[in-house]
Amino acid sequence: MRATWLGSIVLAVLLPMSAIAADGASCTASATEKKLAGAAKNSFMKKCEKDAGATCDAAAVEKKIFGAAKNSFTKKCVKDAVGAVV
Repeated sequence: MRATWLGSIVLAVLLPMSAIAADGASCTASATEKKLAGAAKNSFMKKCEKDAGATCDAAAVEKKIFGAAKNSFTKKCVKDAVGAVV
């Protein structure tokens, strides 16, 4: 019984992140693909991070993750969506 519950928690955390990754490339990869630089890249990255934050917050609420767990989930989710900053 406990293993099933733990498995459900793991799925609840991993599925939204995989959905974001499957939805498209990371913000950094998209900026590179579009050959953005300077102010255009900064603006694009800010908007992309803001959109990722909203998506991750919605995923946390949908999965009924609240409090410190929600903050941790959202932080990692946004980091994964933004990608490595080059």
